[in-house]
Amino acid sequence: FKENRKDDIWLIDFYAPWCGHCKKLEPVWNEVGIEMKNMGSPVKVGKMDATSFSSIASEFGVRGYPTIKLLKGDLAYNYRGPRTKDDIIEFANRVAGPLIRPLPSQHMFDHVRKRHPVLFVYVGGESPLKEKYIEVASELIVYTYFFSASEDVLPEYVTLPELPAVVVFKDGTYFVYDEYEDGGLSSWINRERFQGYLNVDGFTLYELGDTGKLVAIAVIDDKNSSVEHTRLKSIIQEVSRDYRDHFHRDFQFGHMDGNDYINSLLMDDLTIPTIVVLNTSNQQYFLPDRHIENTEDMVQFINSILDGTAEAQGGDGLLQRVKRIIYDAKSTVVSVFKSSPLLGCFVFGLPLGVISIMCYGICTADTDGGVDEHEGAKKENGDREFTDEGSEEEQEEEKNRKYTELSDGELTQKDIMEKKKD
Repeated sequence: FKENRKDDIWLIDFYAPWCGHCKKLEPVWNEVGIEMKNMGSPVKVGKMDATSFSSIASEFGVRGYPTIKLLKGDLAYNYRGPRTKDDIIEFANRVAGPLIRPLPSQHMFDHVRKRHPVLFVYVGGESPLKEKYIEVASELIVYTYFFSASEDVLPEYVTLPELPAVVVFKDGTYFVYDEYEDGGLSSWINRERFQGYLNVDGFTLYELGDTGKLVAIAVIDDKNSSVEHTRLKSIIQEVSRDYRDHFHRDFQFGHMDGNDYINSLLMDDLTIPTIVVLNTSNQQYFLPDRHIENTEDMVQFINSILDGTAEAQGGDGLLQRVKRIIYDAKSTVVSVFKSSPLLGCFVFGLPLGVISIMCYGICTADTDGGVDEHEGAKKENGDREFTDEGSEEEQEEEKNRKYTELSDGELTQKDIMEKKKD
């Protein structure tokens, strides 16, 4: 494989035999291989035990398991999407194909437009902008497709200020790249590769971190059709559509179904429906200080974040890191007990029981030792008294003898005094 890999395009799963996530991916990976073979794809699908072939895994920068890479010549592209069959196949077909795909006709343009919610197109001939476009495409092809077309292929409603140009089609309209307002082409494409409004999940939120944008989310229950849930979702949609020119460079909008993921992220229990703005770069978040009633309230809340008057919570400071460790430990214990109470009792109860027995043994050993020592000393003193002074009867006789001697001595002294007096 190492000697011949450059002759073909390879989609490789680097795995470890003991990895639980790798075992979960295995049936999906088998389906990927079967379907790509059936569709006649030029991509060869394989897997490699990275623990057995650590030198090759190290050569490709494998640091975790499973790691999915597409190897194309001297280039290795990392897959960072959901681990589903369709998403992996889409990634392989996109990266294995041409870097820039031409759109020769308006019919082809319409066909591609229907398939892709976000479409980047370079319009014009050879230019420094095209060279930059190709360079950015080689970097970001893992995320999105890149196309090129002539101006007459585009719909009639598209008006370009000048050529060459880079255009993104999304959200039912189009936007033209402006170097002076939008900055570097790579950062602009990275920001614009998402639709203006998204159904946000954990993976999407992770991907949005690369854009540098704040993420304004309506946290709702999709199964709940009450007025409040629907209203907050509509407010976010209206702001993303009607205020794009004001906020699209700084904000991404969307909604999230349920508050489980957001609770673990914020380490707090949010009551839904609610609105939260996340800063994925430093783990800060903003909550509105009053109820959001309409679009104007939401716009005012966003402006307060931009001008710095809104209070930021969370963050990545030392205190928050300690809080995160405690929260994660607590969540792990709770999840283990919820999923398997017996396993939780064994995993956590057994060590606690052993520690308790050890502590009890230490405390009991000290107390008994002290009592034994005291009683031993007392016994020793008793033995010494018994040995030195004899039995109780002998002590009583000795006491009477001394009393008798004392009495006789006192009588003798009294006679002598009387004689002297006479």
